[in-house]
Amino acid sequence: MTQDLLIEIGTEELPPASLQELANAFSRGIGDELTELGITHGETVTFCTPRRLAVLISQVRDQQPVRTVSRRGPSIIAAYKSDGQPSKALEGFAYSCGVDVKNLQREKSEKGEWIVFQTVEPGQLTTLLIPYITERILMKLPIAKRMRWGSGDAEFVRPIHWVCIVFGDQSVPGTVLGVTVGRQTYGHRFHAPEAILVTHSSRYPQLLRDQGFVEPCFDIRRNLIINQLNILAGAHGVKVDIPDSLLNEVTALVEWPQALFGSFDPDFLSVPSEVLVETMQKNQKYFSIRDLNGHLQPNFIAISNIESKFPDQVIKGNERVLRPRFSDAKFFWQKDLKTHLNSYFKKLESIVFQEKLGSVADRCRRVASLAKYIAAAIGEDPNLAERAALLAKCDLATSMVFEFPNLQGIMGRYYAELSAEPPAVCSAIEEQYLPRFAGEALPVTGCGLVLALADRLDLLVGSFGISHRPTGAKDPYGLRRASIAVIRILVETPLDLNLINILNFAKSTYKSGILSDDTVKSVQTYILGRLEWYYQEQGISPDCVESVVAVGGTVLSQIDRRIRAVQSFRKIPSGISLAIANKRIKNIIAKNEITVDYMTPPDPKLFIDSAELRLWNRLQDLELSTEPLIRHQNYSLFLEQLAKLKDDLDYYFEKVMVMSEDKDVRENRLKVLKRLQTLFLHVADISLLQ
Repeated sequence: MTQDLLIEIGTEELPPASLQELANAFSRGIGDELTELGITHGETVTFCTPRRLAVLISQVRDQQPVRTVSRRGPSIIAAYKSDGQPSKALEGFAYSCGVDVKNLQREKSEKGEWIVFQTVEPGQLTTLLIPYITERILMKLPIAKRMRWGSGDAEFVRPIHWVCIVFGDQSVPGTVLGVTVGRQTYGHRFHAPEAILVTHSSRYPQLLRDQGFVEPCFDIRRNLIINQLNILAGAHGVKVDIPDSLLNEVTALVEWPQALFGSFDPDFLSVPSEVLVETMQKNQKYFSIRDLNGHLQPNFIAISNIESKFPDQVIKGNERVLRPRFSDAKFFWQKDLKTHLNSYFKKLESIVFQEKLGSVADRCRRVASLAKYIAAAIGEDPNLAERAALLAKCDLATSMVFEFPNLQGIMGRYYAELSAEPPAVCSAIEEQYLPRFAGEALPVTGCGLVLALADRLDLLVGSFGISHRPTGAKDPYGLRRASIAVIRILVETPLDLNLINILNFAKSTYKSGILSDDTVKSVQTYILGRLEWYYQEQGISPDCVESVVAVGGTVLSQIDRRIRAVQSFRKIPSGISLAIANKRIKNIIAKNEITVDYMTPPDPKLFIDSAELRLWNRLQDLELSTEPLIRHQNYSLFLEQLAKLKDDLDYYFEKVMVMSEDKDVRENRLKVLKRLQTLFLHVADISLLQ
């Protein structure tokens, strides 16, 4: 027999940032635990609000199946004495099983014969197992820091106030983390504070909606908020900003969302819009409003967690809270404008970037030298790049960025524009932080690209040079993110820069003795090691990356072209066949114990079989015809041309025994294979393709 199972954990307000993760882990854990115990079940539905984690599982079997349990005892040899009487080991095993020796059985396997005890265990009732399962899963949830409450020793992310478990229409006895299990849930803290009896597990979500003023489903609650935002915005003829991060956070903060349209003093629009939006979204969890042309308006939408009888008073309260925050922002803005942006550089001298690597000002000077070098290499203005780098971190010393760290770079651009800096410098100051996360756009200006690249390279070289490298999950300086940014800038722009050259120059900007001798090599290895992750995100197999990296190369834009050529090559019918043939060639050459002068061409006079001459002639033709393709980096067409070798190579291996007993013939054949292998190695070691 099966029933629907409801498990709800009622708590104090849960952390909004981790609400969905906790809910999904709880739901998944309960389902997995039931399966492991042999209790079959149907669909799992997850619910979560600020005050609850819940799961509703359909068609849960009411009892574990009967199980045959087998325990292995001593081997037959050890079980009996020479006179055939039971040994101490056998008697001890029988005693531990609670039976007489004569009730034990024998079992044969490939490794011998053993004494075993077999018994049939009846399945336990699901209702008896559920509290144990629930507590076990709660203890395994991904919680960074647990807390205790009351006089007990139970720990959870927040104090637990109630546990509601209902199996069909049955109550479930037991306790979970010291809290007695019941069949009552609780609705909205203010609208429905009294207990709500759950008469049947399947009625749970509708009971909360109808009686509790709670929408228990996260996705439904999220869509309710979106609909309310759009309805209000449409009614006022404006558009609303709905960033996913804010929408998810607000959804995790309310149980019964009610959207309210508020306003603020238009005079505050003299402050940069990014500051106002940051204040509304980060501090107040409000949604900002724009006109149909995208200009910020003196309005906002707040999501209340209560259906007030006096909504105007709630709106006024939100407006009243917002005003002092905007007043502070306006004060910081006006204060910062009294000073030219470059005047803040002096303050950077006293801000420590890293104890061994000096101040932020020291870092700016290093980045400026590197940016000037990179700009000259790619045809950008070195002086503009140097200027942008020297001003890049000045906004860190301003009052506005001190108060709103997320606006670094953005405020720097504003202050640079008002200080009459060149447009390229102003844009680069903001673009230096791009890309900040996976998938974000790259800088669009040349100066911005140069500064973003120089900034990441200085960070990587400095950190690796003093042995501050990522370990496991720890990456305090964001070096993984920095290395991916370097890859993206060099590959996607693309910039044909030699990675070793720019790393060497970056190292040269440091004083002698600060960085370790292996700095450049270790940074190069780390960046190349991140290529596999970068390409895997694009659906390119790791062995394609490995095959290219294995043959070397330090210009990432060229490496990218080779990787994509190999990815295409492996899709053609002859691609994998040639990869297998190259693996065979590689093994043959590796096993050759005689030193062969591969630089000397093979002697056609030593060719015995026509297949040898056929392959050699085709090989020579391809060496000539593909040389321009390599020179112009047309790697895809190069590999397409080499794919024509398949039939000749197959025929060669069918007719020719490479390891001839005749030393001269053998070495001559090895030279041909080495020339063939070398031709492929212009692009990749395709023998590594799986």
